[in-house]
Amino acid sequence: MNSRYLTEKIKAEAKSLGFFACGIAKAEAVDNITADNYRRWIAEGHHASMHYLADNIDKRLDPRLLMDGVKSIICVALSYAPSVKIPSDQYQIAYYAYGKDYHDVMKQKLHTLAAACGITTYRAFCDTAPVLERYWAERAGLGWIGRNHQLIIPHAGSMFFLGELFVQEELEYDTPVRNRCGRCHACLDACPTSSIISNQSSITSNQSSFISSRCLSYLTIEHRGPIPHSSFLIPNSSFLIPNSIYGCDICQLACPWNRFAVPTTEPSFRPSEALLTMTKEKWHNLTEEQYRILFKGSAVKRAKYAGLMRNIGAIAHNS
Repeated sequence: MNSRYLTEKIKAEAKSLGFFACGIAKAEAVDNITADNYRRWIAEGHHASMHYLADNIDKRLDPRLLMDGVKSIICVALSYAPSVKIPSDQYQIAYYAYGKDYHDVMKQKLHTLAAACGITTYRAFCDTAPVLERYWAERAGLGWIGRNHQLIIPHAGSMFFLGELFVQEELEYDTPVRNRCGRCHACLDACPTSSIISNQSSITSNQSSFISSRCLSYLTIEHRGPIPHSSFLIPNSSFLIPNSIYGCDICQLACPWNRFAVPTTEPSFRPSEALLTMTKEKWHNLTEEQYRILFKGSAVKRAKYAGLMRNIGAIAHNS
């Protein structure tokens, strides 16, 4: 099977599986700027307590160390933009966690894609290995990495799960698209804890840094122990961050490109009726057994019952 035919088949099969976008990049070491920026980010401690991000940096910066003989990286994106949402006056959960655990859904689709294309030697990843997913999606032409550090797909936004197939076949490679954030800095302005900061004085620069320890997603999911009171305060004001008990979508909702987001058609990502009808009173009275039932097969399990109740208690206390 020649490279052009296989490339076309991969993209056609990816579309039939419901992936919004599919592109392919050559497997090679990441560019020097990206490598230097990542090492500096780790050295400055901006990964907070996520120590796994400092592990296997050599593999993270060169995918050829993750799989012998890999020549191509197939990148896919699957939308999770919701068609129905938790009422705005209730506690909120990040959209990506509305339905079933994306790791399981994406990995199954990636295995199906490989089988449909006759690819037998491969590795499938979805936020499960030291892979710079957004970098490779950008290299594969899916979109660009915006100031909010999310991958933004033209006229589609950033509410996508990313996945990769590492394969030994040489394929036709896509061309990266240009960054189209322009002069926009809506995500920086919207971030309530200033976790996204501009690296340069000129707002026209697309460079920004991300301080994990300030991010509401980090604090409500990855962070262990009490949440600092100051984390729920908007800098230079007395207003409190309302309702975010798991994750945060503020920088994405502020991004103009997400006005074009098309709701996902993946049934696994649809929230259950039980989740949609949760009230603040129900959240405060949630038992551990109810938690297990409500979030069976969900990414919310990462915070654990104690972590979720900590988040609920912190917001209620500060309010």
